[in-house]
Formats: sequence, structure tokens, C-alpha cells
Amino acid sequence: MSRPIVITGGGTGGHIFPMLAIAEQLQELGVKKSDIRYVGSRRGQEKDLLRGDIRLTLLPGRGLRRSFSPSAILSNLGAVFSLGAAVVSAIASVGIWRPRVIVSVGGYASFATSLAGALWRIPLVSVELDAVPSASQRYLVQHAALRCTAFESTMKNCVTTGVPIRTSLEELDRSEEARSQLRHSAQPAIKSTNSVVVVMTGSLGAKSVNTAVLELAQLWSTKDSLTLIHVTGRRDFEYVRDNAPVCNGLDYRIVPFGEMTELWGLCDVAITRAGAMTVGELCQLGIPSVLIPLPGSPGDHQVKNAEQVVASGGALMIRDNQLSATVLASALESVLEKKITMGASIASLARANAAKNIATHVLEIAR
Repeated sequence: MSRPIVITGGGTGGHIFPMLAIAEQLQELGVKKSDIRYVGSRRGQEKDLLRGDIRLTLLPGRGLRRSFSPSAILSNLGAVFSLGAAVVSAIASVGIWRPRVIVSVGGYASFATSLAGALWRIPLVSVELDAVPSASQRYLVQHAALRCTAFESTMKNCVTTGVPIRTSLEELDRSEEARSQLRHSAQPAIKSTNSVVVVMTGSLGAKSVNTAVLELAQLWSTKDSLTLIHVTGRRDFEYVRDNAPVCNGLDYRIVPFGEMTELWGLCDVAITRAGAMTVGELCQLGIPSVLIPLPGSPGDHQVKNAEQVVASGGALMIRDNQLSATVLASALESVLEKKITMGASIASLARANAAKNIATHVLEIAR
């Protein structure tokens, strides 16, 4: 059996989708599925999202809680024990596989495999999706043969590739004609004259954002020139649905999940968190945005991601502790008014073919 290319990361969809995108492009460049391996975490979404013909190894472990409460301390002691078990398992597996290269996209699931690779002297490619690398990546970066960054960096051994996104999104047609067809085919159809705002804060959703958008719908209930598509996430769907205002003008649509290829295809403006994958997709598709960074994200990386986009003129940022319906309404009105110029500004940050470029660098190092 030939020495594989190992792609490791996970814990969240924001790490898993880049793994899929890189693996997809490696295959486009001639790598067989049998020569690629995924390594992720048993506690993440990998077992659901990384299904297919590529072999998947799941390690024990979970992320650390950033709190000093007794429950958090006990949880973190368990996490440290699990990490130790993951490292032992990874050292054994990497020693057997002897991969040509390890590709780490970050997240707690990648640490054990990357550390094992360093111990076995396997080349490491670090794919840094956020403006601030994760703690595990900062620790292991000294062992990286190459760092592929989403944002411009002056650090040594770095190449700016952008965020690797799925081919279906990279090739999404957002022309006026295509968007008109999507709006016409929506159920029910969306008025061609309406501006479309899509709210999306992840598979679970974000209570603070969902509450503010719910109140915004009440505030704008008679606004007949707007379609507001509220993707609540599974945690808050019933709460939002049961408290939705009666709208006499506003086209307010509440869904627990959405097919983002379709929703990004028809929307004019997005309201989102500022995770790396989301920001990468918005840049690639030229969607102006109101960004509400997740408070307390490690290294405050979501704020740093948002600041990059705000500096380009492609988004406005609202801190979570400052969020309200009136603040959101003011920001949204501003973005809707300048959506064409802001769309061009956010698109200027896009890096085309990011996944392909990363895959090309990976193969160069693997050889």
C-alpha cells in the first residue's frame, strides 16, 4: 500500500468542509481516494459529514472549556486525559501509515495527528483559516513545512491561498438571471423587486442573533420590499416559530436549516457570525454582510476575521453584547443601501481556487 496523504481536523463544520474541499481537489489532481485518509474526532460531526469512500479514523478528545467553574475544570481534566489517549493512538497510527504529508486544517481534532507527524518527522502543511491561528496550530507551526493562510501574512514560510470552499459554492452562478430564477422557483416565490436578507449562524444557531432578528421582524413587519429568510439552527427553531410576529408586508420565512448553495444564490445581504468558512464563502460570492462575531471565540479570532472584511468596506460588524433589533436595523439599512459597492468590496478579498492551490502545494511537498 502506498504512503497516504492524511488530512486532519474537525470538531465543527467549519473545519470539516475545508477537509472535503482539499480532498476533492487532490483527487482532481490525480490522487486516488485510497491514497487519502481523514483523521478527526469521535465527538465532532466528522462521522456524519465525512462519509464516503475515503477512510476515516476517529480519535478520542474534545475541546477545552474556557471557564474556571468547577464543572468546566472537571470537563477540562477529562479533555486532557482524552487528548493524551488521542496522541498515543495517533503516534501508533501515523507510525503504521507513514504518510507522505499531513494536512492540518485546525480544530482540537488535528492536534494529536499533527504532533504525531512531528515526532515521526512527517512534513506538515498547516491550513490556517482564521485571521488568528488556533492554539494547536500556533504550537505546531514550528514543524510546518508550509503554512497556507486565508488572509495576507508577512510571516515566514506562508503562502496566502484563501479559504478552501466547496466546488458547488465556488462555481455558484450569482448573475441577475440566475438569482431571478432561484427567486421564482422558491416556495412560495419571492417577489422580483424584493431585497433578500439571509440570516445564518450555524447548525445550532445563536440565541442572541435569533432573538434580535425576531424583534427586527416585528419592527419591520410592514416592510413590503424585503424578504427575510431566518435560518434559526435546530436549537431555537421552535422558539422563533412560536414567537414570530404577524407580518403585513414583510416576507418573513423561518427555517431550521437551509441549503446554503441555494440561499447564497438568491440573497442580497447576509447576517452571520464571522467564522472562517462563512467569511470565506461571503468573500468568494461577493455577498455584503452584517457580521456578529461569536463572543469569546479562541483568540477572539472571529472579531479578527470580521475586522479584515470591515476594513475592505464589504461588511459592518456588531459586537454580540451591543446587539439589538434597532442596532441591527440601522446596520442592515446601511448595507442594503450600499449593497452593490459593498459586494464589490468584499469580493476583492476572495482568493479563487483556494482548495486547488492548497492541494497543489500539498502534492509538491508530498513529492
